[in-house]
Amino acid sequence: MDNKQRIVVIGAGMAGGRIVEEILKRDSSSFDISIIGAEACATYDRIQLSPVLAGEKSFDDIVTHSDAWYDANGVKTHFGYWVQSIDRVAKQVVLHDGQAIGYDHLILATGSDPIRLPLPGSDLQGVVAFRDLHDVDLMTKAANAGGEAVVIGGGLLGLEAAYGLAKRGMKSTVIHLVDVLMERQLDEAAGRLLEKALLERGVISVLSAQSEAIVGETHVEGLKLKDGRVIPASLLVMAVGIRPHVEPAKSAGLTVERGIVVDDQMRTSDPSIFAVGECVQHRGACYGLVAPIWDMCRTLADVLTGKNPDAAYYGSELATRLKVSGVDLYSAGQFGGGEGCEDIVFRDPGRGVYKRVVVKDNKLVGTVLFGEAADGAWYFDLIKKGESIADIRDTLIFGQAVTEALAGMDPNAAVAAWPDDTEVCGCNGVTKGAVVEAICGGADNLDKVRGCTKASASCGSCTGIVEQLLKVTLGDAFKAQTGPKPMCKCTDHGHAVVRKAIVEQQIKTIPDVMQAMKWTTPDGCSSCRPALNYYLLCAWPREYQDDPRSRFVNERNHANIQKDGTYSVVPRMWGGVTSAKELRAIADVCDKFDVPMVKVTGGQRLDLFGIKKADLPAVWADLNAAGMVSGHAYAKALRTVKTCVGSEWCRFGTQDSTGLGIKLEQDTWGSWMPHKFKMAVSGCPRNCAEATIKDFGIICVDSGYELHVGGNAGIHLRGTDLLCKVATEQEARDYSMAFVQLYREDAWYLERTAPWIERVGLEFVKTQLFDEETQADLKARFLESQAVFQVDPWAEHAPKSEPAKVFSPLADLRDGVSQETLKEQA
Repeated sequence: MDNKQRIVVIGAGMAGGRIVEEILKRDSSSFDISIIGAEACATYDRIQLSPVLAGEKSFDDIVTHSDAWYDANGVKTHFGYWVQSIDRVAKQVVLHDGQAIGYDHLILATGSDPIRLPLPGSDLQGVVAFRDLHDVDLMTKAANAGGEAVVIGGGLLGLEAAYGLAKRGMKSTVIHLVDVLMERQLDEAAGRLLEKALLERGVISVLSAQSEAIVGETHVEGLKLKDGRVIPASLLVMAVGIRPHVEPAKSAGLTVERGIVVDDQMRTSDPSIFAVGECVQHRGACYGLVAPIWDMCRTLADVLTGKNPDAAYYGSELATRLKVSGVDLYSAGQFGGGEGCEDIVFRDPGRGVYKRVVVKDNKLVGTVLFGEAADGAWYFDLIKKGESIADIRDTLIFGQAVTEALAGMDPNAAVAAWPDDTEVCGCNGVTKGAVVEAICGGADNLDKVRGCTKASASCGSCTGIVEQLLKVTLGDAFKAQTGPKPMCKCTDHGHAVVRKAIVEQQIKTIPDVMQAMKWTTPDGCSSCRPALNYYLLCAWPREYQDDPRSRFVNERNHANIQKDGTYSVVPRMWGGVTSAKELRAIADVCDKFDVPMVKVTGGQRLDLFGIKKADLPAVWADLNAAGMVSGHAYAKALRTVKTCVGSEWCRFGTQDSTGLGIKLEQDTWGSWMPHKFKMAVSGCPRNCAEATIKDFGIICVDSGYELHVGGNAGIHLRGTDLLCKVATEQEARDYSMAFVQLYREDAWYLERTAPWIERVGLEFVKTQLFDEETQADLKARFLESQAVFQVDPWAEHAPKSEPAKVFSPLADLRDGVSQETLKEQA
């Protein structure tokens, strides 16, 4: 009989994910845990949405607890579900679909909702908040369309939103009610410096301005201020604050004031129900920053697991750091001063540096740092300790290094003297004790510490402290990390070493790799398993059996999952060419399955959004019947070959670029690669198909074909390198297949061609491809792999469907080569 206690967590955000992690860290076997989240995706770091909006990070970079992590830890997930009611008598949570989940302990981690000003026009299209991934998607799409953005709110969140939109190319204006930006975190002097720094980054600040109405008919066109000015806007972001999300608690009859009222052990008015995070009101205070969340979660985990039944949360000191690239800003404590306080100020206008520390009764009570914020954590620790700073008052404003050097102290020794509960990483709530424990447990370099604890994995401001802890803990055994980074926390080996071992030692299964390479985690993790699966598949196409469990969800389901839990389907259109038959088939699918949106992609195809997972096989079957196959828009594989019409229609065209593009796509579709791969063929140097920002691009010229490699149009734009010029289509195709195989065999998993070429050098690529024998061997190995893997997954998984004719009629006419002939060539 299973005697595990049932814990249900409502809310899969930062607090929900963290409380599950803290409970499992203390006791991984006594609880049956379920987590419910309204967003369809797994847990991500909400405070890192700003770098995602700015294009500095991807969503994958900010995931804290993936589906695979929850699965590996036996946590039942209900993502994309919301709570209809809480039955406190029956101890059940009822979901919107009627499903009931029983609990012994219920934890509310429902977070907060953005405040929306009740302005006229606030319901217009283009008016958004900045709170979750959905908001970021809306803002990113608006930024991609260009125009002007207005952000109401000059607080932390508003400024991050404005900066992110400015970095994406929008004219960005912040409207703020008071005359100082971030007035809750900054004094006037620092606020003015921040205003100037933001202006240099494309963000205009309009201060002491009150919003009156949002202007527009159906879509926002501008913001009207009380003084009559109208600020033009095609996107308006409200970032004026948050309020605790308390509806589930209120409906259940729990005590609710501004937030869900809890005691020092995070218990609500029902002894079986607890609450953590931004939804909480503790001792009259509601918190909107991350540090208190970690303190609450640690306390509650101690209580629930019995590790420390008397654990108590007494409130948190707060510190703030702005996440705007190039703006170093930090504030903590009573930075505004007050009665009995003294200010010590350092200004260097030439360098844009401003520091202010606030002292009361010879104790540090607050600080504001602008331009140089590296000492923020040190000051914050002094504030929390509340000890006398009389002995270091004269040098306090110059920071930790100067103060301790003049006092004859070793900075490393000072860090070593910190108590174990000193917080090292504010973003992830990691203490000094947790870092030292990880180091003593084998995490002997920065990457391993990050992998074990998450310290320095977010904003990175605590990296120096973590490195100091490595030095003082390991002593002479500490060595700065050199050479290739390990694949993941499960191994010390880099990608190149693992790939080489797989080939040289003829290792042909994932467990054998892990055993031979002495993996520290028996089953690996969500980072290394997909990489190993690819490396084995590439090395042994005929012997290795692909492992679906080691693929990302999109590749397992042969479609792209969307944030609402539905999928998008992209049928392949060879070279961007389609036909009436194919379009009718797509239209029929849209009608039959109530597809809410059809979008033309940048790769000259049609993307069908909003398809339910259960309908995917039937959708594939209907598309297959029209001769259409998967476009692999979800895969680490060839995506598209973009073409212009070339010499067949265009008066500037020099060669048949469309026909060549179709042949390239026929050659290379279905080939698994380290990352997504895009190609293009432009019919003349005008380059309408944008071949010079693709992984492999061809520019047709009068004398033949210019071959280009290593382009990328993503976050980090990179133009291609000219590989060579060839005279015939067949030479171009031969080079493309050889290049793809070289990339497949040499690049690291999740490494695009652009960083791969920058790492290995263009000369290495040329040396391999210009040698006729090497090129022929690469092409032969590529065709061998294609003979195994060039199979339409839709046809394999569609119900009762005949294998579709792989190429469209137009493609066959262009090339005259059937699938069977291609397989015979292999």
